[in-house]
Amino acid sequence: MILRWVCAAILILSMPSFAAAPDKDGYANTGPSLDGIGKSYMGREIAYVMGHEAAEWLDRPERNKEESSERLVSLLGLKPTDAVADIGAGSGYFSFRLAAAVPQGYVYAVDIQKEMLDMIKARQSKERGANIVTVLGGVADPRLKPNAIDLILLVDTYHEFSYPREMGLAMARVLKPGGRIALVEYRGEDPKVPIRDTHRMTQEQAKKEMAAVGLVWQRTDDSLPWQHLMFFTKP
Repeated sequence: MILRWVCAAILILSMPSFAAAPDKDGYANTGPSLDGIGKSYMGREIAYVMGHEAAEWLDRPERNKEESSERLVSLLGLKPTDAVADIGAGSGYFSFRLAAAVPQGYVYAVDIQKEMLDMIKARQSKERGANIVTVLGGVADPRLKPNAIDLILLVDTYHEFSYPREMGLAMARVLKPGGRIALVEYRGEDPKVPIRDTHRMTQEQAKKEMAAVGLVWQRTDDSLPWQHLMFFTKP
């Protein structure tokens, strides 16, 4: 299918080499695969970051039909006043949808690529989205205030975090008590999902990694065509 070769052809950011981390942190050097950086976390190889050069793929016209993006937002259970962080926001595909869902709240569009944030700012001048705040995040920290966020949305981005443990701990810190993470990943258990293995996650793996940073699995919604929608809470 088209997504299989599109993902293979995506331009990527160059990544630094990594030294092995202590076993207690869950990291190991494994040698790179076609789409991986050669660094694993809790047994899962980390995928390359998709570069801003391929941002058009994020906004492809058929995406809503393929992934039921509008339905995904409706499943989040947002309140109009919520503070939401769209981490790995890219070109803002979900940020603008979230902004419409929380008209009295804020959406913090976080990305590590300034070029992506510039695209969001350019769209803000033409579209609604005055309640979107762009944030240049770090590879190990979203750079948001502690205890300030009601929900973090991660759509097909967590598997690319080069420091998932550190990012997981940082995300837990910025959530309000009882705040939630909505982790959306292509289903790793389903061989029919047309995405390469490093860009998919199983529910078991996701639960293991979230538990390692103190987040508690709440429920999983598998009504989307290809993706798990997994909810985790901060105790």
